[in-house]
Amino acid sequence: MKISERGTKIQASPIRKLKPFADDAVARGIKIYHLNIGQPDIATPPEMINVYRGFHKKVLAYGPAQGLDDYRTNLVNYYRRQKIEISADDIIVTTAGSEGIIFAMLVCCNPGDEIIIPEPFYTNYNGFATISGVRIVPLTTHAENGFQLPPDSDIIARISARTRAILLCNPGNPTGAVYSCTDLERVAEIARKNDLFLITDEVYREFIYDGLTHTSVMHLAHMEERAVLVDSISKRYSACGARIGCLISRNRELMAAALKFAQARLCPPTIDQMAANAAIDIGQEYFDKIIKEYDKRRNVIYQELQKIPGIICVKPQGAFYIIAKLPIRDSDHFARWMLSEFHVHNETVMFAPAAGFYATPGMGSDEIRLAYVLKEESLLKAMSIFRKGLAAYIQSGQI
Repeated sequence: MKISERGTKIQASPIRKLKPFADDAVARGIKIYHLNIGQPDIATPPEMINVYRGFHKKVLAYGPAQGLDDYRTNLVNYYRRQKIEISADDIIVTTAGSEGIIFAMLVCCNPGDEIIIPEPFYTNYNGFATISGVRIVPLTTHAENGFQLPPDSDIIARISARTRAILLCNPGNPTGAVYSCTDLERVAEIARKNDLFLITDEVYREFIYDGLTHTSVMHLAHMEERAVLVDSISKRYSACGARIGCLISRNRELMAAALKFAQARLCPPTIDQMAANAAIDIGQEYFDKIIKEYDKRRNVIYQELQKIPGIICVKPQGAFYIIAKLPIRDSDHFARWMLSEFHVHNETVMFAPAAGFYATPGMGSDEIRLAYVLKEESLLKAMSIFRKGLAAYIQSGQI
């Protein structure tokens, strides 16, 4: 029996594929500092935890396909605080941002259509595109300038008769890049002139540093029919396991089509929506404290990386990731080597090889993504081990 071509071609996660090597290391008694995945150690708000603890109904029932009415109504107020004016009818609650991206691809594209995405990009976009029958057309950005968007001509050159959308992640995972209002405006102009949708993944909206501000696709003028926003609570409230996101657009035809996909999967998780709803009015002081903590971690990891000869990386402006170009050829081999053959006093470091964040073959093979999601003391220890490991790897001639 043969499985489907889709099943054969879908990409293994570069974030998770090293887990067997990590499991073997743990079995040998090695402690691993996990910088490979965006799982924050920040406490989930008690407002959310108390919902789970206090749930006492005898039946955990289905909810509406588009999400609980009171949650969607309260989301309108959350977005109003972000200067985004929408109605509850413009929102479909999804099973995490992942389903929001898949719905966006499904309603914007036919099988074989194309979406332009700056690379490196969130690796699961590859999987979502395979599921949706969409072809990703990569728009390469570079570590040397902080992965900023290239000129309009580079974007326009990638538009074909099959192009249906441009997808931006802002702030960026895995790059930490933040696109300015000017960047968004020029991409929006390209979308308008070429009859394209502009989809933005804004999961890391709250996490921006250095006094910068966030521009949403929903802030842009004359984009009512083209703008599609995908969001999630996973990182906002350090609730990655809650799996609640949303799809937003003022395009009523698009949302009506997306609702049919939502009906086909019945409903998003009910109790997790209740928990998200309980956190929705958390004040800015909560985010100020978290941003201050992540900013401290950002400074630590950037300063530690700068101690490595031959490294190329620009300090990220948002999210909690940094991509570093290393003086080696194969970061995937280096990552496996760190888990299998290197430790300092039975401790080692796990990170994500960056090639899996690119669609262009050969790109990113000398790059890694680090997630600065550990406390300062642990980050300092992890980076000390990382530097020693890299030096030993290079000295062994395996570069």
